[in-house]
Amino acid sequence: MQKSLFILTLLILPLSVSKAGPLKNEPITPLSIDNSISAQLAELGDRLFHDTRLSQDNSVSCSSCHQLSQGGADGRARSIGVAGAMGAIKAPTVFNSSYNLAQFWDGRAATLEEQAAGPVHNPVEMNSSWSQVLAKLNRDPAMVATFNKLFDDGITGANITTAIAAFERTLVTTNSRFDRWLLGEETLTEQELKGYQLFRNYGCISCHQGANVGGNMYAYMGALGDYFKNRNTELTQADLGRFNVTGQQEDKHYFKVPSLRLAAINSPYFHDGSVATLEEAIRIMGLYQLGREIPTAHIQDIIAFLNTLVGEHSKLTP
Repeated sequence: MQKSLFILTLLILPLSVSKAGPLKNEPITPLSIDNSISAQLAELGDRLFHDTRLSQDNSVSCSSCHQLSQGGADGRARSIGVAGAMGAIKAPTVFNSSYNLAQFWDGRAATLEEQAAGPVHNPVEMNSSWSQVLAKLNRDPAMVATFNKLFDDGITGANITTAIAAFERTLVTTNSRFDRWLLGEETLTEQELKGYQLFRNYGCISCHQGANVGGNMYAYMGALGDYFKNRNTELTQADLGRFNVTGQQEDKHYFKVPSLRLAAINSPYFHDGSVATLEEAIRIMGLYQLGREIPTAHIQDIIAFLNTLVGEHSKLTP
């Protein structure tokens, strides 16, 4: 109950778009790159991120479900693992994941390192084990040499996840038009500014704020309406959200709020991948999270704003 009250309290706060100068006092802040990350470690992580040897049958890599050129996800409602196994939930984007308070929709991994180990052992993803992976990588002299250069103990499961996590921390989509506006370097159109104003006034900002425009809190899917009842499909284990981690009844249907940084290019939407278009996603969010029917014209304005959040990265196709 306290969680719902927190959300509802945020929804009724009076909000207006600031017209201040650079570094505006806004609930969304610019993304920035961590320049302390070792370039050699990140490069190794990049190689491992795309290495199918992490899977049992050498058919699946991290990039299979997190296609960097396509927004860091795979465009599927459920990802495909080894031998065509169907995943239980939509793969979230890996871009800007270092800004999340935890990883996976249910937050079961506290760090990127912990998250990177999960798919390797998941029977419907890579269906492998560290012993299998290490055996394969140790037969690669170049890989052995790189690990020995970067780690005192060579190739280990922990070192593999350390490298992958380092690479993922470089996947930050900076220099978006909205961030440049926050810094006073860009002018947004009248529709984009109106969309941002509506985004705030409707209450979307209560869950989607901070540098990642989300990813920093949990919320109920269906805070103000029974989303799952009206979805008209069978309830799955994945639909239980944080409950699968904590076992607490109050955590049923409680999920990490997704980032909206790349929402404009990352359909389908929600943890279940049940919605194909951004227009429909906003309409549903209005109904079930805000208790509001958002007019089509306002939805288009909000979409215009969301498009300004899409930043740049060398591995992201414009």
